[in-house]
Amino acid sequence: MLKWLTLLICLSAPALSQEAVARFGSGPTPFLIRSTTDIAIIRPVIDRFAELRPDLTVTYEQWGSNALFARSRAECRGEGTPADAVLSSAVQQMVWLVNAACAQPHRSAVTAALPDTRRWRDELWGITLEPAAIAYNRAAFAGAEVPRSRFALLDALRADPDRYRNRIATYDIAASGLGFLFAFSDSNEATTFGALLEGFARVDAVATCCSAEIIAGVAEGRYIVAYNVLGSYVASAARPEVGMILPEDYTLILSRAYMIPRGAVQAASAKALLDYLLTPEAQGLLEQAGLVASMDVTETGLAPSARRSIALSPSLLVGLDQTRRNLLLEFWADTFAPGDVP
Repeated sequence: MLKWLTLLICLSAPALSQEAVARFGSGPTPFLIRSTTDIAIIRPVIDRFAELRPDLTVTYEQWGSNALFARSRAECRGEGTPADAVLSSAVQQMVWLVNAACAQPHRSAVTAALPDTRRWRDELWGITLEPAAIAYNRAAFAGAEVPRSRFALLDALRADPDRYRNRIATYDIAASGLGFLFAFSDSNEATTFGALLEGFARVDAVATCCSAEIIAGVAEGRYIVAYNVLGSYVASAARPEVGMILPEDYTLILSRAYMIPRGAVQAASAKALLDYLLTPEAQGLLEQAGLVASMDVTETGLAPSARRSIALSPSLLVGLDQTRRNLLLEFWADTFAPGDVP
């Protein structure tokens, strides 16, 4: 429990620095993007935007979601230089920022065309389309049935717990804003949520921080199943050892949220980037990067009734209520003992 208290304290402290930085173009005007999306994945899109805007030097900073949230809140209070654009997979945190008057509005033909689930108050926009998937090690399931729903996964854990012991991974929701979002959505959506966590506890499942670490672990066979990992990262990793399933009972679908901070110096360029990201060209590049998934039933096998879009709406603020958050973290801590969290 002491380790979990330390994690909770760390969540409330502003991060000192970003994880990685890349620059695009060499124009006279600086333009700063802060994002949770890996540079390697989004590079072709930002490269192309920089080509279209030779007046800009684009600095792209890659952050962890909780650290980016802390930094954005500080900037909203007037502490430090704000980014010109923020893009995050932890969309509940972005809704909080917009609700706290930390953003500025924009409306154009392409933003107005977004469905309601991907646009809120003309201050927050969903750019991508990414399912939360079950990833698995192909060799481990050679000749065996892969669990295609949460019910099937529960049955597999009960039938052969030793096979799965220490070999199931998911996001650590105390360290990952995205992981918390998925767990919170599951807790609202699924009657299986409690039973699934109990099943994870029985087989000593592993909670860890990052998509890349989880997918590498599945590819290497350290894990044979990864639960609620972003399908876009599985696709972009291009690891033939890793298979992916969209759960048949329901699949959460995330759209990374884009915001223009209230204090953005280059707000006009941020609006131009937003409009570009929603063009067919940019959406095609995002699709090639795995950030825009086809939801065609013939390609995915996923029935429309099983799709659960995580809407950009005030309902996500419930997950950030401190009491509700602490309850979920305590429930999580009961499942993943401190020794299991890297």
